[in-house]
Amino acid sequence: MPPYIISLVAMLIISIIAFAAYGLDKRKAKKGVWRTKEAVLLGLGFCGGAVGALLGMKLFHHKTKHWYFWVVNVLGLAWQVALVIFFVLN
Repeated sequence: MPPYIISLVAMLIISIIAFAAYGLDKRKAKKGVWRTKEAVLLGLGFCGGAVGALLGMKLFHHKTKHWYFWVVNVLGLAWQVALVIFFVLN
């Protein structure tokens, strides 16, 4: 299997997890119960799940006022896209 397919599948899985994590954290925030650590949400976005994290931020209106969430997730998206492009071109 080509490396870019493996990368895309891994990013898809992590994106689904990130999206769910943002949704669950938003629900927990509304209920006032235990929350997911910001480092976990940021890590999921940066380490392969930027698409899911950004979609979760927008759809759930969660962490959108924190500039560092935008920066980390957009930087994560940039390197994830660059990685796929690298594998496709090589």
